[in-house]
Amino acid sequence: MSMRTRAFRQLTVAGLLLGAAIGAQAANLGFLNDTPITYMKQRDVDSIKQAVFAALDEKQDGESANWVNEGTRNSVKIDATITVVRTTKDGERTCRDMGVVLNAKGQSMNLRPQFCREGSGKWQLQKKR
Repeated sequence: MSMRTRAFRQLTVAGLLLGAAIGAQAANLGFLNDTPITYMKQRDVDSIKQAVFAALDEKQDGESANWVNEGTRNSVKIDATITVVRTTKDGERTCRDMGVVLNAKGQSMNLRPQFCREGSGKWQLQKKR
């Protein structure tokens, strides 16, 4: 077998293996199509944001608030439990860790956002590092 033929076969086999791996990975991520967040419309997002900010302002650590997307004109019922997990302070900076459990169509999704603010300013979502 010539060098050229062997190199061509190796490249072909490598390409097939790579294609199979990508296909398998995509197939394994199919479950993401049915997560509660995929059913949310912009009105749902706006509504739950209000509920999260209300919990940040009004709830103590360990307290929860419930949210349902009634009135958002979404045909899929989505609900959430919003819990203030922990509050930390560093001078004028206050940070609150939240737990948000979204439910829709028998699926559940756990989110763990953190919000911080300076003094009595607006709460800002923090990017995870």
